[in-house]
Amino acid sequence: MRGPQVKPIIIAAGGTGGHFFPAEALASALMRRGERVVLMTDARSGGLNSSAFANAERHVIAGAGLSGRGIGRMLQGIVALLRGTIQAHRLLKDLHPAAIVAFGGYPAIPPVLAARFITPRPAIFLHEQNAVLGRANRLLAYFSDRLILTFARTEKLPAGKTSTVLGNPVRPAIAALSGQAYQAPDDKIEILILGGSLGAKIFATLIPSALALLPEYLRERLVVMQQCRQDDLAQADAIFTSAKIKATLSPFFNDVAEHLSRAHLVIARAGASTVAEIAVAGRPAIFIPLPNAIDDHQRANADALTSCGAAWRMDQALLTPQVLANKIETLLNEPKTLEAAAASAAAQGRPAVAETLADLVQSTMAGADS
Repeated sequence: MRGPQVKPIIIAAGGTGGHFFPAEALASALMRRGERVVLMTDARSGGLNSSAFANAERHVIAGAGLSGRGIGRMLQGIVALLRGTIQAHRLLKDLHPAAIVAFGGYPAIPPVLAARFITPRPAIFLHEQNAVLGRANRLLAYFSDRLILTFARTEKLPAGKTSTVLGNPVRPAIAALSGQAYQAPDDKIEILILGGSLGAKIFATLIPSALALLPEYLRERLVVMQQCRQDDLAQADAIFTSAKIKATLSPFFNDVAEHLSRAHLVIARAGASTVAEIAVAGRPAIFIPLPNAIDDHQRANADALTSCGAAWRMDQALLTPQVLANKIETLLNEPKTLEAAAASAAAQGRPAVAETLADLVQSTMAGADS
């Protein structure tokens, strides 16, 4: 195993929490081992108050997404990525990294492309969080040394590319939930609602309205924690208040691990980090995948748990408040069903992926140094 070295490990991640949270988990594992970690990210993630990267060097790299914006915007995006690649190349020449670990999304593209043109070339690892290989990783797979997957069944893998299935790194506070017993509600019922790092506008009306339709004997027991976009807080709060449901609303939960530990049921989008964290915590969940997610990857993520009885998938196009209320009521009245789903989720959880990935990165670098 390679000991701490002066040469840094570059972590390339940004865009959404689905890419950034696993990067935080790996950074924490590496820095606990004394490794020097450098973050290359976009402006959005570079401004986050991330405790994992608090003591790491940070560099904001130019770049932009390439999909769904028309030809003009796509050309602008290509120019921005080229500019970012030149910027990353200059930084990498100065940093002399031992390895780059990229977590997909457009912020990962410039550092990986630039790494192909420096000597000595660092080891390049790609991590794919979703059950469908993302567009950035499809491009970068041809430039990488190791492709790390979350799911054994991952779609759109390039032909002939060897991959390793490890799972999705979760942050230490989430990993600590592994093994905590689930108890079905017998008095108050705690429901955690997560809309993903960008929020989910429809959740602000759909889910509160569904909960408001529950029978009074259930409503009076509810304690709801809902992630909600700032612009939608008042609307959701008004529905909960009218239904006399205890609810706490926030655009972002810094203590999501604490809320997960208390949740009897989670209702969420099916981003990769959300799915991984729910599995590690061993909590039953209703997933409502983002319908316009690229390559419909959220549906595939959700199915990784629904296929083994750990969760339920409800497609947004078919949902009404009444349909969702019926499902929630059925589950809350069937504690054995909740307990079975929680056990199945826990069986799918992989709390040690960050450490395993750190082992892989360090051992690969040790081999390169020998």
